[in-house]
Amino acid sequence: MKPSEFLSIEQKTRITEAIKAAELDTSGEIRLHIESSCSVDILDRAAYIFSHLDMHKTKERNGVLFYLALDNHQFAILGDAGINHKVPANFWDTIKETMLADFKDGKMADGIEKGIRMAGEQLKAHFPYQSDDVNELSDEISYGK
Repeated sequence: MKPSEFLSIEQKTRITEAIKAAELDTSGEIRLHIESSCSVDILDRAAYIFSHLDMHKTKERNGVLFYLALDNHQFAILGDAGINHKVPANFWDTIKETMLADFKDGKMADGIEKGIRMAGEQLKAHFPYQSDDVNELSDEISYGK
């Protein structure tokens, strides 16, 4: 199965809407990237994708990437320096555990959506929306091979 076929149209819409909703109240940026497999360390690959998607170029360095490698049954959440400086050390692990509970029940889209909403809450708390904020990155899901 191609990564772009992993989620149904309805699930893709729900996730994209969750990203948009999370970003309404913050200057932060959230992306989801899905690939078939990852042949290197999952965090190294997520960091590469983070850079490839120009997520490190946000004004306040407050981008968050949700990265999934389907065949490997692995995922990572990577926050940029700005958000990592503000959230507790175990914050990303807490989101991962919440997502993993849904993943284990076969509810992948639900887990992704919950993770996005949780990240959005922290972004809102630490990087509230300002009147001059612009959407710096696409809200669409990106896909690898």
